[in-house]
Amino acid sequence: MVNGYDRLKEIIAGIDSCVVAFSGGVDSTLIAKVAYDTLGEKVIAVTATSPTYPLFELQEARSRAREIGVRHLVIESDELKIPGFSKNDRDRCYFCKKELFTKLKGLAGEMGFKDVLDGTNKDDLSDFRPGREAARELGVRSPLLEAGLTKDDIRDISKALGIDNWDKPPYACLSSRFPYGMEIDQSGLEQVSGAEDFMRSLGFKLFRVRHHKDTARIEIGTDEFHLMFDRAISGLIVKRFKELGYHFVVLDLEGYRRGSLNSIVYAD
Repeated sequence: MVNGYDRLKEIIAGIDSCVVAFSGGVDSTLIAKVAYDTLGEKVIAVTATSPTYPLFELQEARSRAREIGVRHLVIESDELKIPGFSKNDRDRCYFCKKELFTKLKGLAGEMGFKDVLDGTNKDDLSDFRPGREAARELGVRSPLLEAGLTKDDIRDISKALGIDNWDKPPYACLSSRFPYGMEIDQSGLEQVSGAEDFMRSLGFKLFRVRHHKDTARIEIGTDEFHLMFDRAISGLIVKRFKELGYHFVVLDLEGYRRGSLNSIVYAD
């Protein structure tokens, strides 16, 4: 087995019972899988629905939970109602994660579970992650980080365990499509969601649609870059995006990069 897997199992075996913050992505799926295989019914996976969490992700989370066999609970969350979230300053993720982890801690207490686990890994330390402060404040544990696992390690372990989503592209909530300082509202979230749904329907795998008011800036993985220069495909994208309310549709020549909007944080 991949290096670090045994350490991850040891960490989780030392946990009495837990609630897993479960998005259905690669990281939280591995946590839920190892926790359920190790602790059995003393684990529950919890997914929070919200305007920033698209339906396809919820459907996938449900599917992954069924495959694992872990009990799965869906709760409601509405980040737009959280004070400080919509104005979208650099601490936006702190407010969101504090709300989520507070709910999960409360749920854990009500149901008699001891710990709350999230999917933070070693690579996350290299990016701007104000949500980590909320996790520390509320005592949320991060077994992948504790085990020193990188994203590549997690994918390798997941593949070895036969987890189908081991190669799933990274995904972040829709609020990450808005530059800091630009207010996040329902109409903007619907625009972004519609635009990304359309890109997905065309078969694109790794991409983001960044929301700059009347302009949609598309970041796409370099191995799919050539598709954007197919006039038929680009024409469909422009047509659909304008139907959604964008006036301009542009391609970012740097391509997709993780947390690109955090570059302004490091630039200051």
